Amino acid sequence: MSGYASQIEEEQRAVGRAYDRLDALRAEARQRLDAVRAAGSHGSPTQRTERDSFATMYEDRLTQLRAVEDRLVFGRLDDRSGGRRYIGRIGLSDERHVPMLTDWRADAARPFYEATPSHHGDIVMRRHITLSFRDVVALEDEVLDIHSDQVGEASASGTLTGEGALLASLSSRRTGKMTDIVATIQAEQDHIIRSAMDRAVVVQGGPGTGKTAVALHRAAYLLYTHRRTLERSGVLVVGPSPTFLHYIDQVLPSLGETGVVSRTIGDLIPGVEADAADSPLAAKIKGERRMADAVRNAVAARERVPADLPTVQVNGITVPMLAADVEQAIADARRTRQPHNKARETFVKSMISAMRIRYEEQLDYTPDQEEVNRAVSLLRMNDKVRVALNLAWLPMTGRWLIDDMFSKPAKLRRYAPWLDEDEVAELTRAKGALLTRSDVPLLDEALELLGDDPKLSSKRRQQEAAQAEQLRFAQDTLEQNGIGNGLVTSQMLLDQINGPDGEATAQAAGRDREWTYGHIVVDEAQELTAMDWRMLLRRCPSRSFTIVGDVAQTSALGGTRSWPKTMDRLFGRGRWDLNELTIDYRNPQEVSDLAGRFAESQGLYISTVHAVRRIPDSVARVTVPSRDDLADAVATEACALASRFVAKDGTGRVAVIAPESMIGRLRDAVSAALPGTLGADEAERLAAQDVWERQVDVCGTETVKGLEYDAVVLVEPGLIDGEAPSRLVAASDLYVAMTRPTQRLTIVRTAMDEKDLEL
Repeated sequence: MSGYASQIEEEQRAVGRAYDRLDALRAEARQRLDAVRAAGSHGSPTQRTERDSFATMYEDRLTQLRAVEDRLVFGRLDDRSGGRRYIGRIGLSDERHVPMLTDWRADAARPFYEATPSHHGDIVMRRHITLSFRDVVALEDEVLDIHSDQVGEASASGTLTGEGALLASLSSRRTGKMTDIVATIQAEQDHIIRSAMDRAVVVQGGPGTGKTAVALHRAAYLLYTHRRTLERSGVLVVGPSPTFLHYIDQVLPSLGETGVVSRTIGDLIPGVEADAADSPLAAKIKGERRMADAVRNAVAARERVPADLPTVQVNGITVPMLAADVEQAIADARRTRQPHNKARETFVKSMISAMRIRYEEQLDYTPDQEEVNRAVSLLRMNDKVRVALNLAWLPMTGRWLIDDMFSKPAKLRRYAPWLDEDEVAELTRAKGALLTRSDVPLLDEALELLGDDPKLSSKRRQQEAAQAEQLRFAQDTLEQNGIGNGLVTSQMLLDQINGPDGEATAQAAGRDREWTYGHIVVDEAQELTAMDWRMLLRRCPSRSFTIVGDVAQTSALGGTRSWPKTMDRLFGRGRWDLNELTIDYRNPQEVSDLAGRFAESQGLYISTVHAVRRIPDSVARVTVPSRDDLADAVATEACALASRFVAKDGTGRVAVIAPESMIGRLRDAVSAALPGTLGADEAERLAAQDVWERQVDVCGTETVKGLEYDAVVLVEPGLIDGEAPSRLVAASDLYVAMTRPTQRLTIVRTAMDEKDLEL
């Protein structure tokens, strides 16, 4: 090795070759895609099928090759024999199929993340390569074998360092988008990322320990390792809010994976929007496991013998509807074990059959088939019969059932007899009220019991018929080509026509409530209730989960405070693995220590051992005499932090986290003060930013969960504590708020607030 500049130049040539190969592969895929599209729709069905298959393949390849443009190469491994292995976002080989770049998920890349001086195998040095667009701008070497020649050479060239790449990434300004950590994955994180898919993996970690990054990189690793399995079934990522999902939505594409479904619990049912929120107590009650029994009771209550049964005239014959016949028909329908609306077909068939028998019993002759058919038709069309059948077995939609249950206290008491009067009052609402996020798991339970909306059943049958027709076409295509040995099935061919690329799978999954995924990632999992979990388990029969969260950050009254207690009930003892991340990569040590001391004093479980950085004066305190002075003080601090951390290129994020009751007033104060500090043009630019891109934001504790900022102004923590529904929730909310910043935490409060709560 020689000097640092020559090392940069050498690596620039290697990186340039990788990008040249990437460009060549893109051009090749584009050329082939254009050729396939130019062929049009001419030719035999087999030829058209083949073209569709190739077009899908080339489109997928182009999407992947475009997504890995940023920081394509980020590492190098040197072994004892002098060999070099470059590590990057995807694997690349040259025209002669000689490897140029190793995919970070491949086993050959493991030493880049896991090798240590005491356990390094034949790897003697690990190099971190930092790119700006396609230019190499920095190199950092970690020598793993202290007896190798690389120690002196790296020292002489100025590349020898420790965790410089990691620290540089931590110190950079926030952008409002989470970036991948593929170049800086730490050993404890890599172990979790590469764990087996056939078990539920729980990752407990404090703020800034990289839980979310680990979960997303694990999803990318599983998609790479189990491509054939997950390509058909898909991967679901469940986050706490739309803001959070927007924050992380670039991570998987940057790792070459674009076919993942991202949802919150509130929008997990296609076509259902649940933007309203319940009170914390109502959400807790609705989240209890026994609410599934309430929904089941509500369905069962619509399967009954009506008080008044009709007697009708058919061809001059009196035909009674008997209670015994209704009871038998209900039993027949329930024995089918079909959803309520589907089983109703059996119920109606049984009832019409029983009434037909009553008709025939009163005849003194044996009717011919035409007369029987006419009698059956008259029974079906009779209004009294139809009303009675609906009263006995009511066809329902899930939304109607949930709305009816919560708008009628008497029914709610009957369906959920364990509720006391205060709880019934808490849940009761006006008929036609908006669905809440806590209603969605109950609605899902109802849909599972009811089945298809009766009005949509014909549409479902049409879709099923269309799918069957596609399968028949695929089978005919195979037979025409003499392919009948079973190596290629009609379903496999259909997959080639319609997919099964990741994006096609994601689109199909997003439209289908009954879709079952091959793997589910759950972030901020400590917030989920028992009913939320029922909803997710229904969507993953294989029980393959990556579950990340922090029990110290639980703000939901019905959430998790103990992983064993929740996970043993869901997966069974010994059938899930708990991993704990202990190093805080986000917060300065001073912020981490302050937040940790507070959380422990409130009885929360803290898993963080230490933070990796110290930043002097990263914690500041401002005390004002009264709340009349609070808005001006907050605005002053927010403006000072904005001038320090917010840049015109869109980087840098400052959050003012305040009690819900003060957000409006403080937002106005900050907006009014920004022009005087940053200038009118810059203040106008910031004011025009939408909710996803805000560089200066004023919000509550719930909004910031899972996010990070360069600087945070925490306002009146004692009042935040007082507004929370319980002591533990208050502690968790403040712990979340205090651990959002990467650079600076400023606490602004009144003297009275200091007396109310010690921080």
